[in-house]
Amino acid sequence: MKILAIDTALPAVSACVLDTDDLNPESFESIPMERGHAEALLPLIDRVMARVEGGFASIDRVAVTVGPGSFTGLRVGIAAARAIGLACRVPVIGVSTLAALAAPLILADQPGMVGVAIDARHDQVYFAGFGADGRAFLPPRIMSVRDVARALGNGPARLAGSGAAFVAQEARAKGLNVEIVGNSVTPDIAYVARLGLIADPAHAPARPVYLKPADAKPQQSKTIPLAESAGELQTGTGPAVTADEGGEAGSAPPAAAID
Repeated sequence: MKILAIDTALPAVSACVLDTDDLNPESFESIPMERGHAEALLPLIDRVMARVEGGFASIDRVAVTVGPGSFTGLRVGIAAARAIGLACRVPVIGVSTLAALAAPLILADQPGMVGVAIDARHDQVYFAGFGADGRAFLPPRIMSVRDVARALGNGPARLAGSGAAFVAQEARAKGLNVEIVGNSVTPDIAYVARLGLIADPAHAPARPVYLKPADAKPQQSKTIPLAESAGELQTGTGPAVTADEGGEAGSAPPAAAID
């Protein structure tokens, strides 16, 4: 089975094609960027697919990160994934950004829990905690840095993501044994693909689930009546994150917070 994976949730635009039988993507490209995801994504996907034998006709499913991430980035990636899935008549899988960031740490098979934190500003992070078996003991949510440090218990813990340094500082002040692993603030697109390959489409919908409202909101006097009910994305639902679930996603900023 061959999958096209797309990630625009954080400060990068990435895509790859991975086959079930391969460890490395057949084709991939990733461009770090804070803004401009909408303009960059489709040309990048075209370049990735041009290097794949059989092109779009060879794709069996599409995976896309559903958050946490920027509101704009999530919409861009999910819209593209849905359009490609519709055109190719293949399922579209939602993958949690937090699960994708956690995957390489979990597969490293080292002792201790894995925590992934994305900076959400104002001393808060989007956080999910995973056991050594990859199961989420703390599903994705927005938390204060202090509360995350408490949730880590006695450790040890390995941390990743753009908010890991904030959590580590607070945890170490409490005498906890924590380690920041890696310096990537965006998921490795190959792990987005791998999670998409093992996911059940029935339990991993490609829709964003926001953990907090957007920082910028229209003035009430300028909103269109009933606009909220006209196809607006659902909020506040979604399964807990495991290796094969999209999980709760949200509007989370990247290293320098977005939106």
